[in-house]
Amino acid sequence: MADELGFHLRCAQLAAFKHFAHAVGAEEGITPGLYGMLQAIDNNPGLSQSALAVAMDVDRSSIVKVVDRLEGKGLIVRDASPTDRRRYRLHMTATGARALRRIQDAVIRQDRVFSARLDDTERATLIALLTRLYRPDSETPTARAGIGAES
Repeated sequence: MADELGFHLRCAQLAAFKHFAHAVGAEEGITPGLYGMLQAIDNNPGLSQSALAVAMDVDRSSIVKVVDRLEGKGLIVRDASPTDRRRYRLHMTATGARALRRIQDAVIRQDRVFSARLDDTERATLIALLTRLYRPDSETPTARAGIGAES
């Protein structure tokens, strides 16, 4: 397994998530996945639940539980779309916006501590290489989700 890239990616992911859980999750009660969803909602007010599922690469049937959890924490609200009452739009609450700013600050600190073994050039190179593995040049999460249009 020493030469298997996937093995090392998984080990790095586990280490990063453990570090996140200790440095951010324990204090804020948030996971990396929930943090990413909060960012997507904050950056795309009115985003539909289904578009959030696509953008986060999460099964649509499980997104309701995640939205319920974020709404239960008072971080987001959902309302019915004016053009399609079956579709829900997501918005940050004032509490959620304050929490997200606090979480973002904690994540930035945590990320720097976690990657402290790398110098700035190595860190930038690693991010660029990883990005090439998971995202073709023309594909972005928002493009996949159709963010920007009511979907």
